[in-house]
Amino acid sequence: MKFVFNRLNSLLLIVALVLTIAGYIIMGTGDKTISPILLIIAYAVIFPMAIMAGSRKKS
Repeated sequence: MKFVFNRLNSLLLIVALVLTIAGYIIMGTGDKTISPILLIIAYAVIFPMAIMAGSRKKS
């Protein structure tokens, strides 16, 4: 069985996880401006990029 994700997918997934954790930690400190921005970037941009990166089928 072949692993579907490559190195780029794994790297983007790690970046998205770090941004998500940082966003929640910052939200816990009381800052209500930067944490939603980090979370939206992580959830709406980087997580989908991590899933779709390198998904072009080779013919």
